[in-house]
Amino acid sequence: MQTTLGSEGQVLIPQSIRDALGLGPGTRVTLSVNSQGEVVVKKTPLGDRFERARGKADVAWRTDELMTLLRDE
Repeated sequence: MQTTLGSEGQVLIPQSIRDALGLGPGTRVTLSVNSQGEVVVKKTPLGDRFERARGKADVAWRTDELMTLLRDE
């Protein structure tokens, strides 16, 4: 399977490979070169549990409400 290097150094990963690796928009990948000179693409682990949770809250707290709750007033 071939692809073309773009002017900004970007490479399009074909859909079949993205599907096989479970890659989607925003997925982090690690690139390396093995001893045969081949490029290896690996899906990067999500990190620790705090990193996975960052930005997931769906409660829109107001500052004064949150401070009242935290201060037990």
